[in-house]
Amino acid sequence: MKQVVQNYKSGELALLDVPVPGCKPGGVLVRSAYSLISTGTELMKVSEAGMSMLGKARSRPDQVAKVVQSVATNGVGATYRKVMGKLDSYTPLGYSLCGVVEQVGSGIDDVKVGDLVACAGNEHALHAELNWVPKNLYARVPDGLAPRHAAFGTVGSIAMQGVRRGEPQLGDVALVIGLGLIGQLVVQLLAASGVRVVGVDPDPVRCELAERLGAAACGDPASAAVENSVAELTGGHGVDQVYLAAGGGSNQPVELAARLCRDRGRVVDIGKCRLDLPWNAYYEKELDVRFSRSYGPGRYDPEYELEGRDYPIGYVRWTERRNLACFLDLLARGRVDVEPLVSRIADFDDAVETYQRLKDGDLKAVAVLFRYPDRPDRAAETEAPAVAMPAVTRAGGGVSAPARSAKVPVRLAFAGAGNYATSMLLPHLARRDGVELSTVVTTTALSAANAKRKFGFAEATTDLDAVLGDPSIDAVFVVTRHSSHAELTQRALLAGKAVFVEKPLALTEDELVCVLAAVEESGNDRLQVGFNRRFAPLLNEARKRFGARTGPGHVRYLVNAGRLDHGSWYLQQGTEGSRFAGEGGHFIDTASWLLEADPVSVYALTTPGNEDSGDIQVVLRYPGGSTATISYVTTGPAGFPKETLDLVADGRALRLDDFVRAAVYDGRKRWISSRLPKARDKGQRAELDAFLEAVRTGGPMPVPLESLVATTAATLAVQTGLAGGAPVTLARAR
Repeated sequence: MKQVVQNYKSGELALLDVPVPGCKPGGVLVRSAYSLISTGTELMKVSEAGMSMLGKARSRPDQVAKVVQSVATNGVGATYRKVMGKLDSYTPLGYSLCGVVEQVGSGIDDVKVGDLVACAGNEHALHAELNWVPKNLYARVPDGLAPRHAAFGTVGSIAMQGVRRGEPQLGDVALVIGLGLIGQLVVQLLAASGVRVVGVDPDPVRCELAERLGAAACGDPASAAVENSVAELTGGHGVDQVYLAAGGGSNQPVELAARLCRDRGRVVDIGKCRLDLPWNAYYEKELDVRFSRSYGPGRYDPEYELEGRDYPIGYVRWTERRNLACFLDLLARGRVDVEPLVSRIADFDDAVETYQRLKDGDLKAVAVLFRYPDRPDRAAETEAPAVAMPAVTRAGGGVSAPARSAKVPVRLAFAGAGNYATSMLLPHLARRDGVELSTVVTTTALSAANAKRKFGFAEATTDLDAVLGDPSIDAVFVVTRHSSHAELTQRALLAGKAVFVEKPLALTEDELVCVLAAVEESGNDRLQVGFNRRFAPLLNEARKRFGARTGPGHVRYLVNAGRLDHGSWYLQQGTEGSRFAGEGGHFIDTASWLLEADPVSVYALTTPGNEDSGDIQVVLRYPGGSTATISYVTTGPAGFPKETLDLVADGRALRLDDFVRAAVYDGRKRWISSRLPKARDKGQRAELDAFLEAVRTGGPMPVPLESLVATTAATLAVQTGLAGGAPVTLARAR
């Protein structure tokens, strides 16, 4: 299928061929009929992409601050790869469309195949021929409403939420500053609510349009006509509400709002304009400044948008989905008219040219729609031939895989292509001798297309079954979100593939049992979990310098994890597990590797009443009296090293400082790493080398299965220990 994309680094716009998205549970697959260009938000994004790197930095100081923090935490090299990877990727455009339901996912019963729906979301209602849309981001289109009008549903919801934030009353007078697409809709919604409206815009054509659509008067912000109209309509008191629907860097809108608003009036920011509030003017009138967050309550809440958890109507009357349905109803009943806003309807094949004309100013428009071609006849589908699973035999507790010729490349498939895969794994594998990146599988079409373009995959798809059924693929990398790791690992093992799964292997004991059952059923234990720190060159050198240990060893590991940004999927504990469950295995595995044993018991505690902070203390006991203490904290200072580790045994001590410096001390001499490495090397490349060598030669996996299971069980026992308040004894790995 085709999708409109933009490269934020170069500014390139393209109509790209991408895989069809899969129809996941909790949503529907929608074939687009019309999608709407937001001539404000989208053109701002398009313009930013055309800036220099310095210009981009100036326009997004919030992102610059994140980069600076990442450098302090992860080092220059890792941060550079991550940032450049994001910039040099195709990003989607679009967030408002109307289309026909083509496939219904499990758990959906309010629409059926063939229904016309309006869809919202900058990740789900894209300028693409097909989109997967979760339940709370679509609404059924009322009978008789034209699809091109229903495509305005999302921007209409944005305008509606802004009006709701202003709390207009019958007889009020409102000022709308900015008469672009959102401003025109705000004018109509206010007029439909019994509010008299004055509009402000420097474009006389837009002013005339707003007056035709219900505004009492409109004019240029620099003219006296606007102030005169406000004085006449309000008896000199000023307007009850001001709606800021303008963009740009001028501070004129907020200054005009203060001048024309009545005492204790409300100022609602809907657009993205400069907000340098003149203190005296806002203080003396005690103005109530409010922000309107996009489509309404539920926006940016992953449990609402992705998991379909609605807010009870008794507590939240108007959610983003209810706003969407309400706006569609107003359109169907003729209370709002969007036809006069349509400046152009362009064929989807002409999308790039249309954006370029808008950007260059050749096309002056309030609203532009893309019209999609009729749904093509589906080619006759034939059942794929069954593929026999390669025979695998277990010998001595492990699989003996056949060795392969050095001239035959190891063929890899990736399930997932997120930040970690694209910044920490794939750069080490792309165009590497002896490796062929065969197929990348993602649930979203564009991420697969990006990975194919950047790293040289032969194919990109959303169909994992086809990959697992391909006998030519030797190994599968599972680098999806945590909740899917165990299931995808099972499926790949049962298909006879070697598996590299990024931590964690499992989020529950039941999931771990199922993975082991898949090993038992298939006879395939060709499994590696992404515990990369034991492969870090600096730590390996320090361990070698430390030498063999004869007595008990004691590890102290401080992890200054830091706080997560709001909206991070790591915070979705209901589906993705706790933060420690997701990454704690790294630190347990490192301690176990240093102590050359698996833990026999786990004791975990946190501050009472502060369980959600993420600050956890874990004490691991090992055979022979060895111990490890892991302090996992999220409340430490940002500038402090992320990981510091000490090993003490036999009168010697090993110290590792954030994978940039190491030292070994004893009674007679000491060793300190001679120089700082060029970048923090936490072992990803060496880990991949070991895994690929095992796949190529048929030799044992880099880490024994028993150790992987023991580390996973110990990680899961932390949550059990926190709940029970007592040490948890671990069963010996089989």
